[in-house]
Amino acid sequence: MKVFNLGCAQSHVFEGWFGSEADYQSQLERGLLECPLCGDKAIEKRPSAARLNLRGLEPAPAVATQTESAPAAKGEAAQLQAAMLRAMRELAAKSEDVGDRFADEARRIHHGDAEQRSIRGRASLADALEMLEEGIGVLPLPDLPAIKETLQ
Repeated sequence: MKVFNLGCAQSHVFEGWFGSEADYQSQLERGLLECPLCGDKAIEKRPSAARLNLRGLEPAPAVATQTESAPAAKGEAAQLQAAMLRAMRELAAKSEDVGDRFADEARRIHHGDAEQRSIRGRASLADALEMLEEGIGVLPLPDLPAIKETLQ
């Protein structure tokens, strides 16, 4: 099993698991690989650390490679990306998708004409701004393909 660090043109990073290097190349050439966050198909391999089997060796003392003035930006970005994806999947799992009826349904809930519940869907920028002015709490989020399905 080969595990590669992959990335898209928008700098999203993710892992890909393949049976072999040839399997990766085949899927890439057939256009089967895409970013789980934005759907971009411009995928490329990113540098990754080699796995070393050091079983039986004494552990080396830890060495700090990061300074206060130079944070590990790539590691932090990957952690933030993963946390955002987890939070958005949780929001999706705990809300009802009302699709293009979002603005109408949010207003119905706000005015007591529909049951109180968490909903998600699509609304224009103008509708979102109007709802905020009306005192309806809305939170615009990107429409990411990865929050709607399990990644395999």
